Amino acid sequence: MSNLLGPAFIFFVLVIPISLVIHEYSHARTADMLGDRTPRLAGRLTLNPLVHLDPLGLIMMLFAPIGWAKPVPINGGNFKRPRTGLILTAFAGPFSNLVLAVICFTILREWSIPTSSIQDFLHRLVSWGAYINVILFVFNLIPIPPLDGSRIVSNFLPYKQEMAYRKLDVYGPFILLLLFLIPPLNNLLMILFQYVTTLIAAVFGVVLVL
Repeated sequence: MSNLLGPAFIFFVLVIPISLVIHEYSHARTADMLGDRTPRLAGRLTLNPLVHLDPLGLIMMLFAPIGWAKPVPINGGNFKRPRTGLILTAFAGPFSNLVLAVICFTILREWSIPTSSIQDFLHRLVSWGAYINVILFVFNLIPIPPLDGSRIVSNFLPYKQEMAYRKLDVYGPFILLLLFLIPPLNNLLMILFQYVTTLIAAVFGVVLVL
């Protein structure tokens, strides 16, 4: 996903772990608020990176086209309304990335032109924070297992259709890998990321400098 020899790698190393930790913590906190104590018992109600980050998944995200964090264990049977609880819990992760992106865009909108190397570094760091979190928001809403989007979609479907849809769970990771490895599909994905980023940036009147 990033070039080890390029300056962007520094921003990846700083932004991605924070974004992933907040994403997983949001899943855990939402489930806990809705009545499922499973994440609490698993020790996931924390912002400690060691609890949420998967070393291999993080390395893959930094050096390869795809990666992951440790999934938060959720027991939908503990929710008063299981399907609603599962939908809200699944959406909480991507939504947290959208919130982080909005915070970054808001900072950039109020930021004057950098006048020093330190200010330029921080400005680029916030810009990358906005960009990466938009990507995480959009990517995780793709309805392919094991992404959050698939959990949202499956809980909207009638039972029979849901069972048929869940058969994709076995093939989902391979489908996602193909999305990144096949040039035409990868290009479409990059266009989608860029479009959403540009759209949100336009709302805030910001031009990202990456």
